[in-house]
Amino acid sequence: MAQRPSFRLGIEEEYMLVDPTTKDLIRQPDPRFMEVCQEEIKGQVVNEYLQCQVEVGTKPNPNVAESYKELLSLRTTISQICSDFGYAPIAASTHPFATWKDQSHTPKERYDTLTSDLGLTARRLLICGMHIHIEIEDEELRIDLMNQASYFLPHLLALSCSSPFWEGEDTAHSSYRLAVFDTLPRTGLPDKLDSHSSYVDLVNSLVSTNCIEDSSKIWWDIRPSAKFPTLEQRITDICSTLRDTMGLVATYQSLIAYLYRLRASNQTWRPYHRSLITENRWKAQRYGVSGDLIDLGKNKLVPFEDLTEELIDLLWYDATELSCEDYLVRIRDIAKNGSSSDKQRKIYQDALAEGNSSLESSKKVVEFLMNEFLRT
Repeated sequence: MAQRPSFRLGIEEEYMLVDPTTKDLIRQPDPRFMEVCQEEIKGQVVNEYLQCQVEVGTKPNPNVAESYKELLSLRTTISQICSDFGYAPIAASTHPFATWKDQSHTPKERYDTLTSDLGLTARRLLICGMHIHIEIEDEELRIDLMNQASYFLPHLLALSCSSPFWEGEDTAHSSYRLAVFDTLPRTGLPDKLDSHSSYVDLVNSLVSTNCIEDSSKIWWDIRPSAKFPTLEQRITDICSTLRDTMGLVATYQSLIAYLYRLRASNQTWRPYHRSLITENRWKAQRYGVSGDLIDLGKNKLVPFEDLTEELIDLLWYDATELSCEDYLVRIRDIAKNGSSSDKQRKIYQDALAEGNSSLESSKKVVEFLMNEFLRT
């Protein structure tokens, strides 16, 4: 049996830069902006695909509390630098009214290649996400836990939803980001793999046939990281508040620890048909926490709020062992009171009811997101 993993955490977040006056995106930030970011946050901030985006990443942290402190510092620093340049950051997976045609991608070889290879599907990627890494040192264990964790990916997605709007329209999705991202190849739920060597064979086949340069171009909802000895979940929208972010981080860390504990006892989470998990993925994408998911063990639809209570109970032991139970219970509030998508949609509808135009109502949503960025 593989040695118990460290379960160290790493978090990557992508933000959008907006004009505090117009509430539209900053299409071409001052070149000095990124220079200052990189001076202030050495090695932890990079350009994203579009110039209106910026990405930060934490260092490996032993627990959720330390990850929270670091991510708060990163968000605070980005917010201050933005303010100095007359910008404001927001954490949402789509902008309420900006259009992708007005944006320009960052001049970088990797992004130039992406645009050349993928065409319009790449240019439409006006979306932001949040990736959570859990350090799993053993390669075989990483694959086994990936297979098991796939069942819970729709739950994580529902809790994170922050992209109800696209180019000024209510999409009726809680995560429209996923609809945009799924137009790319090699996305969605991962293949079920028998071993790490099976994964290596898959990657080698794609590389040798010139489909991809390396495994970083496999954009599954969860994958072995191409850079780190981690299991990287990628399905989630970015949470608008740090409070919600850390609830998701605690849930994912506790889940991986729980699945490892099952394996250490010669047990495993029961496998289910990929199509059934995909159905839950769609329901989470469409309805978020306000809908139902299939409880595949019971073979019936269950309200998401009930599933959240079951999830907390399931993970409680491991959360206490990891000292993150106070963060885990935050998902109860999301399930009860709504995700960022639900709150954005309410602000928009309330503004319309007050006689505002669609554009002015969308701007009020941006104001809300600006205020949420540092809320803990």
